[in-house]
Amino acid sequence: MASTPDAVPTRDRPNQAVPCWDGLRAAGDSQRPTAWQYARRIGRVAGSALLLAVIAGWTTLAVIPLVWMLSTSLKPSDLIFTYPPRWIPDPPTLEHYARIITGSPFPRFFLNSAIVGIATTIGQVVSSVLAAFAFARLRFPGRDLLFLLFLGTLMVPEQVTYIPLFMVAKLFGLVDSYWGLVLPAIVTPFGIFLLRQAFLGVPSELEDAARIDGCGSWGVLWHVFLPVARPALATAALFAFLHSWNAYFWPLVVTQSTEMRTVPIGLRYFLRDQELGTDWGALMAASTLVLVPVIVLFLAAQRQFIQGLLAGSLKG
Repeated sequence: MASTPDAVPTRDRPNQAVPCWDGLRAAGDSQRPTAWQYARRIGRVAGSALLLAVIAGWTTLAVIPLVWMLSTSLKPSDLIFTYPPRWIPDPPTLEHYARIITGSPFPRFFLNSAIVGIATTIGQVVSSVLAAFAFARLRFPGRDLLFLLFLGTLMVPEQVTYIPLFMVAKLFGLVDSYWGLVLPAIVTPFGIFLLRQAFLGVPSELEDAARIDGCGSWGVLWHVFLPVARPALATAALFAFLHSWNAYFWPLVVTQSTEMRTVPIGLRYFLRDQELGTDWGALMAASTLVLVPVIVLFLAAQRQFIQGLLAGSLKG
């Protein structure tokens, strides 16, 4: 029996013909996913949904205190402790911000933290770049042993060093000064380790080409390593600024006057009123202003920050 254009022979019935669409449907049935494939797909979807739910839950727990802080800073003083709590200030007010700016030493605290943070960040980046380049690319006797000893200082608690640091600062007259706040923090093993890992990932061919063109060690560092390691530099700078901006114990030890206090210590200024108690509106307003530079800096360097962390983890 001759087949027509609309019919195809079947394997079990070679002398008979069935419509083409029946043959296509039979072929499609063989491509349908099995029950195990369905279960795997459902498991992947359920796992992704569970992961998103966990991330959303942790994000909510992290954001709620910040939202409440901002809301409290915009509420009038008589509405801060109303029950039930109001998340949206009605009416919103800026009286707490005006009071901390014009009627408290908070602007001086903020200026001190900005000066110390910028100076510490520049010092840490410069010292970390030079030391990391030496440990990664220069050859000298005892280089690896010296790096291991230097890296071992990461295991020493920072608080253990405060007493000898204070004694040295007092000996050189650095107590209650910007120098006393900045100098002990301009060298950090973490920054050197991070940049060394980034420098180790730079292809040696680039360095060889630069030296053939006549660059010395300084030229190679400036024209080859720094442009390539830009994400790691941004990451090191961000960590340095955050550590300096949030530092509490060392500024508390080395500063004595109100004029030299930084913002983490300056926030205690709003807790000292023994007659009226804590000024919660001013405290929340000051805390919000302290948080703004950190958020802006992180958003500006977010991409470089992530790339720097990934680049530093690829080379051992």
